[in-house]
Amino acid sequence: MKLSNKGRYAVRALFDIAFYNEGRPTQVKDIASRQGIPPRFLEQIFQDLKRAGIVGSKRGPQGGYLLAREPGDIPLGDVIRAIEGPIILGDRPANGAKSSQADDSRRVTEAVFEDLSARVEACFDAITVKDICGRADALSLRRPAAQRYVYVI
Repeated sequence: MKLSNKGRYAVRALFDIAFYNEGRPTQVKDIASRQGIPPRFLEQIFQDLKRAGIVGSKRGPQGGYLLAREPGDIPLGDVIRAIEGPIILGDRPANGAKSSQADDSRRVTEAVFEDLSARVEACFDAITVKDICGRADALSLRRPAAQRYVYVI
């Protein structure tokens, strides 16, 4: 099983919003620059995440994409399912076919793959965007200093 670039980029983009902007609106160009993700591809990813209710968007000069939920309420399983679809390791057996020894053997192995799929899915569901931010903190990843503007008249 290999996670596509789209799935990996989605996780990186959500981490970026949560870690560098504390879940507030973040412009695609900023995320793309920090994470090395093509901006047009990132826009497509955000459309899928928005449909799944994981991110929202805000228009205007201070706009961008923002987390629709708290980082601790966004398991990676939700992100992967929104981007990749269901997490399935095996083929789904055809229904209504006559049973043969080969079909019976296939049902046994497919049951094993279904169990493994559930375990993999549980692993993804056990890690949240907040957990990733905690790991970044533990690795002493630096956040940029907040920009403060002073206007003198």
